[in-house]
Amino acid sequence: MRDWRRRFTDRVPAHGALIVVLVIVAAGFVRVLAEHWREGTGLIAGALLIAGVARVLLPDDRAGLLAVRSQAIDGLCYLGLGVLMVVLAVTIPKTPFGLG
Repeated sequence: MRDWRRRFTDRVPAHGALIVVLVIVAAGFVRVLAEHWREGTGLIAGALLIAGVARVLLPDDRAGLLAVRSQAIDGLCYLGLGVLMVVLAVTIPKTPFGLG
């Protein structure tokens, strides 16, 4: 099991995971600015979940700027915030805020 993880992490550039997360967050902000609140929040939540999984799977030298604290604490924080954002995205009403 350790062998596939090592081959996977050898192919990921040092800041590759961060770049993927930032691209998804940017797409989420574009959706929010276009007044698609639920979709944008869902994309940002997905980016946090991907950051959490990447932080847990990748070693410190490959996690890049996703590595702030220990691997366990970073993973818990990213995954916890991602779950909270998913809950937030589900609770956003489908009507635009300006059309009450």
